[in-house]
Formats: sequence, C-alpha cells, structure tokens
Amino acid sequence: MLHRRTFLTGGASAVALSSVLRHTASAAPGDAAYVMGYFTESPNRVADRYALHLAVSLDGLTWTPLNQGNPVATPTAGTGGLRDPHIIRKQSGGFAVLATDLTGTDFTRQNQYIHAWDSTDLRSFTGYRRLRMHSMPTHTWAPEAFWDPARGQYGILYSANSGGRDAFHVNYTTDFVTVGSPQLFFDPGFNVLDGTVHTHNGVNYLYYKSFVDGRLYGARSSTLNPRSFTTYTAGVVTGGIEAPIVVKANDRNEWFLWGDSFSPVNGELYAWRSGNIATDSWTPLTKDRYTQPLNAKHPTICPITRAEHDDLLARWGAPTWNRIKSYNYPDHLIRHQDNAARIDPYPFDPYQDSQWRLVPGLASSSGVSFRSVNHPDRYLRHSGYAITLAAPDGSATFNADATFTRVAGLADGSWSSFRSHNFPDRYLRHAGYVLRIDPISTASDRADATFQVGY
Repeated sequence: MLHRRTFLTGGASAVALSSVLRHTASAAPGDAAYVMGYFTESPNRVADRYALHLAVSLDGLTWTPLNQGNPVATPTAGTGGLRDPHIIRKQSGGFAVLATDLTGTDFTRQNQYIHAWDSTDLRSFTGYRRLRMHSMPTHTWAPEAFWDPARGQYGILYSANSGGRDAFHVNYTTDFVTVGSPQLFFDPGFNVLDGTVHTHNGVNYLYYKSFVDGRLYGARSSTLNPRSFTTYTAGVVTGGIEAPIVVKANDRNEWFLWGDSFSPVNGELYAWRSGNIATDSWTPLTKDRYTQPLNAKHPTICPITRAEHDDLLARWGAPTWNRIKSYNYPDHLIRHQDNAARIDPYPFDPYQDSQWRLVPGLASSSGVSFRSVNHPDRYLRHSGYAITLAAPDGSATFNADATFTRVAGLADGSWSSFRSHNFPDRYLRHAGYVLRIDPISTASDRADATFQVGY
C-alpha cells in the first residue's frame, strides 16, 4: 500500500505528506474517560473504510470500539470519504469534527477543502459541510482545531505543500463555518507531518514527525502563536511510524504518546509513556499495557466525562465479538487459519479470523465455547489435544471438546485462563504459536496458558 510518506521522500517534485496536529488540552475537572475517532485500514485492504469510527476508553489505553466497529458518520460530498479525523470539544459545549477530504490512497490529489460536522454529544452528527482553507494547488491534510485563548478563536491546523515542502498552516475561526486566511504555523526547513499539540501548565507542546530521520519529535512554546515552537527532544521511533498523539492521564501526571505504524505492516498503533511532558523521556509500552481499536488508523483522542462515555456505549453499543491476546506474546492474537488455531502478531488479514463470540458452553452453560465470527457454524475444539476450528456434529463428545471453564489467569489473575471441560487437568495454551490443551506445571506453561479477552 502506498503512503503519504512515499511522496515526501521522492524529492521536491513529489507530493508531500500530511501533518496531523492533535491538540489535546490538559484534562479538565470531571474528565474521566476518552473517545477516539479514526478511519480503518488493514494490511491487505480488507478493512479499508474511509469514514468516521469511534471507540471509548476509561484509562486511555484499553479501547472499546463502538457500533460493532462500523462507521458512525460518512461524508456526502467531496471525495465521499475521509482520513485523519479530529474531535474537539467546543467552548460553547458540544463538539466539532474535522477530517481530511480524501478516500483511498491517491495522495497526488489536490484538494483545498476539509470535512466538518457539529455534534452535541457524538451520538449524532449535524451540519455537515466542507470548509475551503486556501487556494494553493496542493492538498489540505489532517486538519485539527485548538482553542487559542489569547485570540479568542480556534485555530484549524493542516498540512499543505508550499515552497517545495510540507509545512503546517493555520486558519482562525470562531464557529467552524467561516474561516480566515491561511498562515504558516510551523516550518523547520524540512518536511514535517503528523504532530500533536498538547497544552499543560501554560506550555504548548507540538509533537511531529521529521522526514530527516523518520522520528517523532517534540517542540514547545509559551504561546500558540504561529512559528513560535522550538524542538526540545531527541526523537522516538518504532519502524515506519507517523501520526503521533499526546494524551494526559485524567487523574495524574502521566502522559502517553501514540504513533501510527505503516511499515513493515499497515494498521498498528504504538504507545510510549512519560512521567513529565517537560522532559525528553519516553519509554515504550509493551502491548500488555494497551489495546488499540481493530484496524484503527490515524486517530484522534479527546477527553470526555464518564456520563458521556456511558451515553456513547448506550447509543452505539459495545462489540458482540472479542479478540483474545496472549499474555507472554501480547502483540499476538488467537486466530484460526486453515481451520487450525494459533496465535499470530497483529495486524493481519483476514482480520475476522481473530474475532470470536464467547457463548455459553456447548456442554455446560457454566463454561464457554469459542464461536468464529466469520465462520459462525464453527467452534474451537480439541482433537488429539490440538485445537481446531470445526462444525458441531451433534455429538456429546464434540460439545465437551468445545467447552472450556474460564478461570483467573494462571500467570496473572487479572487476565484469564481456560480449563478443558472434559480434560480438567489440561488448559488451553499455545506451544510454538499453535493452540492445544496441556497439563500446566511451570511458570512458562502458566504464561502460555494466560490470555486477555478484549476487543
């Protein structure tokens, strides 16, 4: 799959890559949860959906996709699709949603417009419109808005190519309907994209991707004035990474930096942690600490209240399916492939191979059975102690083979383990990435037999 990054590295004549400038102010009193907006792609394009998706989280690390992972809003004009959505809470209440006007991956396309909606509570979206940001013969990528109290206006930031390279531009507005003229906001003299602007204790932080070395950097300024930011970090990187977001924990001085990976596979989010945004100190999180929404790309994260979190779940619903993560290989998910059960690193296609419905056990309603989402006539069962995906044959033996007792995780009680119904001395575990049931005796065995049921 082509990426905007490809065009930036092609020289001055290439179309430059976008910037995503995610502005997240420090958590306001009462904020207790988060909403994420995103579009979706997967490695082989099975999941490509260029529309607004939502997920919610109480801790900002573990996410519940809404509406079964389907879109909640789709543009009806322009290209008919969106990338790089941004959600901002307006000063007067409610939210504004902005997004790049682009469907698919034709990054050579010129477009001076962005998508915009209003929303009272993110349960519905009204006033759809396109905003013209400039008249330059270039793109208008990854719009973001922030409130500038010194001006009494919102700034809408986006990436456009001028002077032979991509830089960040800003237009000011009071209503997201009428916008002022474009101004240059950040141009360090080389291609930059995909930053995040975060305000804490009167200091404004701009995180962005540099195309000098592909790393994510942080800059800061005492104001939100255009061209006032100075880089202060040495940069972080994990593979082909872009689209950083900085999010503060609602109840403590802890920050998380998210980045979107497009290489070596497309559709994977990474996260880092810092205890002090003012210092250059980011530690990568392992995937036992966080879970991204399925196929999420180039997201935005906005703090919300617990009531808003609960109302969004009530409106859109949590998934009726689960994904199941390995404890000692937390980047691996349980999946089926050619009717064999195994764990493989996320992401992959078909992504539906990793989706399961945990239903009452076929042999005992006190247990669980794993029903495939994309092959709903089939269940995981053991045969010769190996786990396979098979259709029930109506026998008591099959039902027992496909039933497991869910217990506290053998390696971590906050996770889960699954004991075989008809071989209760054996547990579901992975061995050589393949699933089977075995007796468990060692610490390594316990880790192999521990899983996290999530989304």
